[in-house]
Amino acid sequence: MIRVLVVDDSGFMRASLIHILKSDIDIEVIGTAVDGRNAVEKVKLLKPDVVLLDIEMPVMDGLAALSYIMAECPTAVLIISGLGEKDTRIAIKSLEHGAIDFIAKPSGVISYDIEKIREEIISKVKIAAGVDVHRMALELPKEFYVHHRVEAAAKKKIVVIGASTGGPKAVKVVLSGLRREISAAVLVVQHMRKEFISSFAERLKWESPLDISVAQDKGEIVPGKVLIAPGDSNIGIVSEGSGNRVSIISQEASHTVLPSIDFTMESAADIYRDESLGVILTGMGSDGAKGMKAIKDAGGSTIAEDESTSVVFGMPKSAIEMGVVDEVMPLNKIAGAIMRMT
Repeated sequence: MIRVLVVDDSGFMRASLIHILKSDIDIEVIGTAVDGRNAVEKVKLLKPDVVLLDIEMPVMDGLAALSYIMAECPTAVLIISGLGEKDTRIAIKSLEHGAIDFIAKPSGVISYDIEKIREEIISKVKIAAGVDVHRMALELPKEFYVHHRVEAAAKKKIVVIGASTGGPKAVKVVLSGLRREISAAVLVVQHMRKEFISSFAERLKWESPLDISVAQDKGEIVPGKVLIAPGDSNIGIVSEGSGNRVSIISQEASHTVLPSIDFTMESAADIYRDESLGVILTGMGSDGAKGMKAIKDAGGSTIAEDESTSVVFGMPKSAIEMGVVDEVMPLNKIAGAIMRMT
């Protein structure tokens, strides 16, 4: 059984979330809390597997409570919030403070239609329960190790980074390690709702010397520029005249995940061939494995995050098992490898 603590100052929301969670035979609600301070006390007392934590609460808000929980009793925490501009900024910040993921309430702080996202809530609780929460603190190994290190046949001009669960923090670590003089463009595909992408890009700007923005259709792809895929569209590459530009595609039938890492990597492989580099980071599922294969088949190079630092070792494992990964390394070494290859 997955033992869950529900934290929300709204009695209606607590009751609704309890009803949703109890509908799954693998989940047990072991308690509730009405504010952040109460949540910290209950986590210490009950030691739940997962905490479903609201942001806007009296006495102590969710972000402060999260900081105390991760410092005093590390636990898998899912943030659940509305979709106001303030909420999106705080939600992205919460991922940097150790939250596993966030869930957007469908219609604000008190969502009477919360049943609409029943499947998302249950799915993310089960994912969170399987996470080694200590990896959220990025306790990275100091030693340098690489599996199957290869020297790139050609200097890379495009880097595609794909990530999902645990990705916002991992992407930040990689981008903050890249230098301003990098001679390649970078495309980032993070599985994330479109409402959160702008706040995600803004947070990344604080940590990296590179020019970071959300990708726009027909936007120019140039060295030193990082483009983040919109949350509701795939990002591809088209060759126009003397340069390459972004192609935003809102729907693409052959890829079930949106935005699709596979789609962007396949597009990069088609345009840049052996000058493409694919990087797959932490995440649930297998998105990115086919894209990494496309890059390898085109003569490009590939890197996967090692299990020792992956919050969820799903996507990297899928690519590794497919035999399409050149180098497997811990998160803190990936930026250096990208710089070496570019």
